Amino acid sequence: MPFVPADYRPRFTGGHWQTLFAWAKSRPLPGLPAPVARYFDTAADARVLAHCHWHPEPRSHPTIVLLHGLEGSSTVHYMRGMADKAWAAGWNVVRLNQRNCGGTEGLSRGLYHSGLTHDPQFVMRELIGADALPAIAFAGYSLGGNVALKLAGDLGDGAPPQLVAVCAVSPTMDLAVCVDALERRANYPYQWNFVRNLKARMRRKAALFPDDFSLAPLGRIWTVRQFDEAYTAPYYGFAGATDYYHRASAIRAIDRIRVPTLIVTAENDPFVPPDPFRDPSVTGNPHITTVVTGEGGHCAFVEQTDGDYDGYWAEREVVRFATAMWRESPSGPSRTPDLSLPLRA
Repeated sequence: MPFVPADYRPRFTGGHWQTLFAWAKSRPLPGLPAPVARYFDTAADARVLAHCHWHPEPRSHPTIVLLHGLEGSSTVHYMRGMADKAWAAGWNVVRLNQRNCGGTEGLSRGLYHSGLTHDPQFVMRELIGADALPAIAFAGYSLGGNVALKLAGDLGDGAPPQLVAVCAVSPTMDLAVCVDALERRANYPYQWNFVRNLKARMRRKAALFPDDFSLAPLGRIWTVRQFDEAYTAPYYGFAGATDYYHRASAIRAIDRIRVPTLIVTAENDPFVPPDPFRDPSVTGNPHITTVVTGEGGHCAFVEQTDGDYDGYWAEREVVRFATAMWRESPSGPSRTPDLSLPLRA
């Protein structure tokens, strides 16, 4: 049956206020157990780090893989908040760092980019093949939302049956549109923060791999577009930033999604405009449920707390959706798990 999201009742209005409140507020999560570190060798020159939370008898639980946004990591607030809610709902949780993120610059020679679906697909295949986990979902925020949607689109009809749901919150699924919005004067603080972190990461990267990266362009970089023109696009063989944004955007593959998918975004997101979510490739795909709220900001969607509920509405709805899709899937809770093989550390 169709998924019906709960009403969103914003704690306060204003996209910037929502965004900054969620980013700055401390979030103690005493119910989430300490994670176990796990490394995935996704390529000959690439290793990524995940922070994992496993229930006893992991194969009797579904597993959700979380993907963070630009210059985030497995420890940012929404990754931990989502993990807390998913864990409480009975999910194993894999909080995956993009290449070089979370202090892992030394693990991979290269960079990451907004459409790099290879790593999460490798992780999914290993969790299914090596660990024999029966049900996998992805949930991505911002850049991670674009990666999750593009992954589902790239898989198309070839998605494994164990992939039961894909969710994206505030996804940058049309990168050119989002970069244009980021360059508005009102969004200068966000742009400055992204660029500051990108430049700092490149300095750390060049110190580790001095023969691979030059720091000469850094003095001329003041925007994300300029960074992508100087580093991301040429490293991955794109003709330039414009070509990169076109080819890495999930909007190019979203019509091919065949997995139950939830998209949550807000009209007042400061730098993810709502128009792409009304594109016929999105609205015409029966596998996609799109929720565009009036309020919510970017990766925020904060409402009033209520008892044990901390008020982070999008996190709760993602877990509700993924759980509903898992229960309806062939690998749902009625499946008898195979516990004969040890789970890889």
